[in-house]
Amino acid sequence: MSLAPGSAVGIIGGGQLGRMLAMAALRLGLRVHVYAPPEADNVAFAAAHHAVEGAYDDRLALKRFAAGVDVLTYEFENVPPTVFDGIATPVRPSPLALATAQDRLPEKAFLAACGLATARYAAIHSVDELDRVREAIPKGFLKTRRLGYDGKGQVRVDGAMASRDALDTIGNAPAIFEEAIPFTDETSVVLVRTEAGDLASYAPSRNEHEGGILRRTSFPGPLNPEFEAVARRWTANVAEALSYVGVLAVEYFVTEDPERPLIANEMAPRVHNTGHWTMDGALTSQFENHIRAICGWPLGSTSRTAEVTMVNLLGEEASDVAGHLHNRLARAHIYGKRTARPGRKMGHVNFLTRTVDFDTDRW
Repeated sequence: MSLAPGSAVGIIGGGQLGRMLAMAALRLGLRVHVYAPPEADNVAFAAAHHAVEGAYDDRLALKRFAAGVDVLTYEFENVPPTVFDGIATPVRPSPLALATAQDRLPEKAFLAACGLATARYAAIHSVDELDRVREAIPKGFLKTRRLGYDGKGQVRVDGAMASRDALDTIGNAPAIFEEAIPFTDETSVVLVRTEAGDLASYAPSRNEHEGGILRRTSFPGPLNPEFEAVARRWTANVAEALSYVGVLAVEYFVTEDPERPLIANEMAPRVHNTGHWTMDGALTSQFENHIRAICGWPLGSTSRTAEVTMVNLLGEEASDVAGHLHNRLARAHIYGKRTARPGRKMGHVNFLTRTVDFDTDRW
């Protein structure tokens, strides 16, 4: 399938990722329809030809929405995959990718089956079960199996915390206990794949988190050429196993353990915060490549064109746009959200330092 210019792309989810996907689609001459819940701060609506408010689990409303577009995609991985049952419009990435990423327990098993190294983990259903697991894994993170992002839905557990208190902290939800990894760096591979199986990945970045929230992404990344090749290959394995179409991200821990130098943390079946640097530092952004892939078009080059540091603007930080732009090599992207809250991503700035030579063989 190769869509013609003027075709309609349907985006499920009205947040900043949907907004940036919509802007990339508009630049390519496509029409954009966005579907999102009415109670959300739907900043993607401003970049859409057609906006529809509805619940993610409203099958009838989604079916009507899908009938008006030529391809469906999503910016949010917590859409129930079963709502796509009976919808004839192509969904890219597939609902299988959604289902795989929505529950941390089968996600870990899937990553391991694809050949990726993961932290030790166990399903947790009770206090007694957590007590037993902690005998084998003394330090770790107790996480809700579903939902939770930017550090939400999880608690660090060591000898100082009782198992009952840990479960209470996450609301006694179905949980997974993951080994705490003593990592030196965090990185990610952002990859794009077409329906025909063409693959391209962006350079792995160095990612820094504060309070569970991504603060900045920068270059050079922390991987040497050998481990960079491993990370790219592992991410490609995940994409191939899912017959994936679109942008996929896999996050990794970098360690000093010679037996496990690279450990997969989690996957995201969508465009990703650690790929925002590509808007100003790559020949083709992750957002444009996602649109190209789901439309059946050739991929653009993922070559890096500049040294760049992406900084997330949290809470009130986005209100001082002029302050960031005193740096003439800064590129600000403000999402247009109405309410600033501590830790809420309100925008990001890509700070460029110099241009870099790119590999024309990868065009």
